[in-house]
This record gives sequence, C-alpha cells and structure tokens, in this order.
Amino acid sequence: MKLKYFLYLLSIIIGVATVIFFLKKVNMSKELSFTIVPATIQEADFIDNQLAEYMNVQVPFTQKENLILKNYVIKDRGKIVAGIKADIYYWKILYIEVLYLEPNYRGKGLGSALLEKVEQEARSIGVTLVHLNTFDFQAKDFYLKHGYEIFGTLDDCPPGHKRYYMKKKL
Repeated sequence: MKLKYFLYLLSIIIGVATVIFFLKKVNMSKELSFTIVPATIQEADFIDNQLAEYMNVQVPFTQKENLILKNYVIKDRGKIVAGIKADIYYWKILYIEVLYLEPNYRGKGLGSALLEKVEQEARSIGVTLVHLNTFDFQAKDFYLKHGYEIFGTLDDCPPGHKRYYMKKKL
C-alpha cells in the first residue's frame, strides 16, 4: 500500500513539474522577439564555427586544422579541363565535394588520376574514410569501379532521379 501511495504522489509531483516547465516555456517564448533574416557570409561562418565548437566538445577533433583543402585542376594548354574539390575535416575524414571533367576529356583516366591523388594524400596523413554523393546521371558507376559503396539513396532528387551517398575505407 505504501508503494502505491508513493507512486501516486510521484506521478502528481511529475505532473505539476511538467505544468510548471510548460508555463515557464510559454512565458519565455512570449518575452522573446525575433526575426528571421538572410545571413551574411560572416554570420554563416559564425554558425559554422559555433557548430564546430559544439562537435569538438562532443567528439574531440583529431586534426589541428578544421579543414585541410585538397583542390586540384588539370590544364590542357592553360585551359582547365578537369578538377577536384575535396577536404579533410575534423576527424581525418575525406569528403569529395566535386570531381569534374570536361566532356571531351572523360574516359582518358583524368578523373581516376585526380581521385587517386587526393586519396593517396589523405591516406598519408592517416585518413581511413572517404565519402561523397553523386546522382544517377553523374558518376555512380565510376565511383563503384574505384571501390566505393553505396550507403544511402535519396529517391526523386531531382524528380525521377536518385542521389547516391557513397563511402570507401582507405
């Protein structure tokens, strides 16, 4: 009987505490006055930095620089015909943002050369994971051929197509 009474009192206390918390939250939201406006580049950087600080507390970074850029181009007679934009972030993880080749230069090994260069440089500083995303009308098969595997798919992005999220262990 004492246990039932205790549980009954506990449920009342929890209920009252919930109501008090809710009322405080409602009162607090009435006191706030805010607007949503487009962010400047500096404000967007501030948001990125705040999130980075939070992540570093949650899972400490394993590299000194937040981002190590790995951007390269291939030129033919001074004209850019291919390029890769990639970065190694926070925990020595490589992200391939863009790999592009002019149409006339595809199938000649340039994409493989750029990808292998970035992967090798990443591997040399201890990176063991690389990830990227591509569409069904882009380079999915190219990345599969280079040892990447699909770990996620977003259907109808854009409508009628798929976006693939891929990874590779180095």
